[in-house]
Amino acid sequence: MSGTSLDGIDVAIIDISGSGFKAKINVLTSHSVPYPRKIREALMAVSNTNAFTGDISRLNFLLGELYAEALEETAERAEIPLDTIKLIGCHGQTIFHEGQGAQYLGKKVASTFQIGESSVITERLGIDVISNFRERDVAAGGKGAPLVPYLDYMLMRHRGRGRVAVNIGGIANLTAIPPNTNTERVIAFDTGPGNMVIDQLISRITSGGEHFDKDGTTAAAGVPDPKLLAKLLRDKYFRAKPPKTAGREQYGAEFVSKLLDTELSSEDLVATATALTAESIALGVRNFILPDMRVDEVFVSGGGTHNPTLMRMLRKALEPIPVKETSEVGLDVDAKEAIAFAVMAYETAHARPSNVPFATGAKRSVILGKVTQNGPATRNGNGGSLANNGNGNGVVVHKAKVPRGNGVSRTAVPAKVKAAAR
Repeated sequence: MSGTSLDGIDVAIIDISGSGFKAKINVLTSHSVPYPRKIREALMAVSNTNAFTGDISRLNFLLGELYAEALEETAERAEIPLDTIKLIGCHGQTIFHEGQGAQYLGKKVASTFQIGESSVITERLGIDVISNFRERDVAAGGKGAPLVPYLDYMLMRHRGRGRVAVNIGGIANLTAIPPNTNTERVIAFDTGPGNMVIDQLISRITSGGEHFDKDGTTAAAGVPDPKLLAKLLRDKYFRAKPPKTAGREQYGAEFVSKLLDTELSSEDLVATATALTAESIALGVRNFILPDMRVDEVFVSGGGTHNPTLMRMLRKALEPIPVKETSEVGLDVDAKEAIAFAVMAYETAHARPSNVPFATGAKRSVILGKVTQNGPATRNGNGGSLANNGNGNGVVVHKAKVPRGNGVSRTAVPAKVKAAAR
């Protein structure tokens, strides 16, 4: 998984057993591989902007190489043999997303574009790859996001407690799960900017010397400007009813340039952007969640959890609702989205849908992703396994025995393990 923050590649290797929302997940390892500076700059140059098709094509294949290397590095660190990994789910890098649709050449077109060539990954590693998850949801009338609610519901639902799962990546999103409910009552949407605006401000202010507000120190040194913050929160996106999705199209370079045109100090500007993230999440909870369900606790994941200033602002904005990290329920804050796409790949391999129509706005549940099959003579010896694995069910993801409990666990890696990887 590599998200809109463009900071790098998140890899999770998991065992999974069972099916659907009753599946049990055992997280074997997770690891993040930062993008090299030049790669990040190249991705920024082709994201939601006019770009040369040659650059996009080259980056598409180059990212396939980087994803393969990231998985090799992660497996080696955890001493997991590559030939025990049976399936890869690859989200890819989003360079354009317009789930709402726009008039184009006489028709209203919704579209989404992720790069990171799956054929390269399969050739390098000899493992089946499932990629391009968002496209099918968009084709089915959905926004193509958020897709993580499938995992949120699987792992976070509770018989007696209303929960909200918040992920703060480049964009922030939430999933609200009423107590003792099915997916038809789940509410999920992008709340607005997560780390994206903060990161861009820091990069512009430091002329590329820094790419994020480490430990929230710049924001902590400033004071949010109440007038600017109030103006930003009046944006119509925050009042729009779900389902809805946001991206670099709203909160990219043009948005940041307008912020930099103000006369605020760097510290106050970053503090205001940080408050915008916290307050827009809280606004989403107040406007679209609390009228329909009680919220007993909020669980946060994503890179934003490492920003103490942002977390302090979020806790204050959501008072008196307790705000916790997903690590408290056994889910690594940095690996949740990578785990989610591993699970979705597993469901696709079993010909099961894994979008949540109430979250994305899709007309129906659909099987997500495109399959790039391993050839008959590749290095892990699986031999085109999704098409024919010798047992007639067309599936190669191993069903490992996983401890019962909240549905997710993390254990030491055994010498031989059958793994589904993202």
